Amino acid sequence: MQLTTLAEAVSFTSPSGVLSSFWLLIAIPLVSAAILLLLGRRADRWGHLLGVASVGAAFVLGLVYFISLSGLDNKELSLNLFRFMPVGDLKVDVGLLYDPLSAMFVLLITGVGFLIHVYAVGYMEHDPGRRRFFGYFNLFVAAMLLLVLGNNYVMLYVGWEGVGLASYLLISFWYLRPSAATAGKKAFIMNRVGDAGFVIGIFLLFATLGTVQYDEVFNNISKLSAGTVTAVGLLLLIGACGKSGQFPLQAWLPDAMEGPTPVSALIHAATMVTAGVYLVARSHPIFDASETAKTVVVCIGALTLLIGCVIGCAKDDIKRVLAWSTVSQIGYMFLAVGLGGAAYALGLIHLLAHGFFKAGLFLGAGSVMHGMNDQTDIRRFGGLRRYMPITWATTGLGYLALIGIPPLSGFFSKEPIIVSAYHHEGWLGWVLGTAALLGSGLTAFYMTRLFVLTFHGPKRWTDDVKHPHESPKIMTIPLVLLAVGSVAAGGLLATSVPDWLTPVFGEQVEHGENWLVTGLTILVTLGGVGLAWVLFSKGTAPQEAPAGPVVTAARNNLYADAFNEAVFEMPGKYLTRALVYLDNRGIDGLVNGLAAAVGGGSGRLRRAQTGFVRSYALSILGGALLVVAAMLAVTLG
Repeated sequence: MQLTTLAEAVSFTSPSGVLSSFWLLIAIPLVSAAILLLLGRRADRWGHLLGVASVGAAFVLGLVYFISLSGLDNKELSLNLFRFMPVGDLKVDVGLLYDPLSAMFVLLITGVGFLIHVYAVGYMEHDPGRRRFFGYFNLFVAAMLLLVLGNNYVMLYVGWEGVGLASYLLISFWYLRPSAATAGKKAFIMNRVGDAGFVIGIFLLFATLGTVQYDEVFNNISKLSAGTVTAVGLLLLIGACGKSGQFPLQAWLPDAMEGPTPVSALIHAATMVTAGVYLVARSHPIFDASETAKTVVVCIGALTLLIGCVIGCAKDDIKRVLAWSTVSQIGYMFLAVGLGGAAYALGLIHLLAHGFFKAGLFLGAGSVMHGMNDQTDIRRFGGLRRYMPITWATTGLGYLALIGIPPLSGFFSKEPIIVSAYHHEGWLGWVLGTAALLGSGLTAFYMTRLFVLTFHGPKRWTDDVKHPHESPKIMTIPLVLLAVGSVAAGGLLATSVPDWLTPVFGEQVEHGENWLVTGLTILVTLGGVGLAWVLFSKGTAPQEAPAGPVVTAARNNLYADAFNEAVFEMPGKYLTRALVYLDNRGIDGLVNGLAAAVGGGSGRLRRAQTGFVRSYALSILGGALLVVAAMLAVTLG
């Protein structure tokens, strides 16, 4: 009742009247991106300010719309702006849907995105392409907002591809660096693999149901055969795995660190990697109708969270450790939404909490790089606590939230997922729960290693680092605000999000508390912290001793890149070379050979045309003699 009154006081009209303009959420950052990219250098002086202001305005509008939505009895509003695709029986509108699920994502994207934008003003201060950077940044936010606000799968797909384009532009922003250009192409290509599965799933929905509208699809799922529902679910899952960096399409996500650090924070915390989780959550009626599809989701989530943890333990680049941490934490979210029921809300609670502490951790890493001459090797840090106290404190809170130390946000969001995994029926529940529990211990280990080697222990700086220093306020203020969210968001989200999402997922029966699993989780987490502290509190050698096979495999990303190269890339190259050879020597050779034969033969025949009568007479005589000889041979024979 209080939220309804506040909404009416802000808008001076009814909540539904306010919500009729929620298309502005997309329009504002999209128009800002167009201005920044089309005006070119004329906008260099003020372009970054417009970029920040547009996302800030979208966040304010998001708050107003959020409050207005809470005042509606039917917490859902759909807008059809205009007809987008009238093709035969397929009629797709540019339609938007604002409901509790999309409203929650809007606040995450614009709120955390705004803080990252503010931070980027300072981080990119001396970059000559700052205006272009903010243009891409705003395009990214607009595409992500379209993704979560579309009311049909085609609109979701348009936003999906917009996010893919913007991520390519941002990851390869410093395109003169070969590593950045390669990383951008890798992200773009691997996402196309997942997108192919996604678009085939959309085709299958239209072929079987004749529609791609959410409400029409979900209301008619019961009309599909079990095999068709499973096929649709698995095809959508392929797209989700590509966008969220889940097995087997996870290899692109750590390489995305080649972009500027604010890009890493935006991709890994608040936008792109959460798109896959959103797709599964939005499509929950499809997955609820197929136990097979749900089982595949939970298995991929459990496997990916372990892959991310194992590789994260062996990395020395501060941003890549955080990148593999993101792969792992998204795995927890996939595990939760794959469990279904009350776990849908648990996965989304972890998604929101992760947005706070992971954004803070990435921005903290950027602050460390800012003060350490852009170095990223944690083995070359050490003792930075006294030089960067704000960065140390805010990063420390994000680290404690990530590993799930109570009462920080990660404890309230991750521990219930582990409990729910153990409650899954049969032996699979024990496997999933044990994987999630082991992941918690490994997360504590590699994050403690990162934190201790960066801020504690002896100094291990190289000669080019003279005076480590704290970042300016425009960078530290977002760090402080994100740290506050890392501390306070967990309990608030755990108590409010399940009820808020009831209109989307329906009433769900929760498993309740399991003090044995909770205590075991805390014990395993503290064990990981203690082991890392014992091993790394005194620092580590810049060149570590030869590693065993497990560590070597982890440093090589468990040979995922080598597998992709051997199974997909190299056969493709050899096939291309063989086809080029066949084309050149086979098809082109046949055509060219025939042309040469005709040309050579005609040239030789042309030589017989001398123009002399005596030559022609001799030819006639010769021909006549041959005819006579043939006739005699026939007669005498």
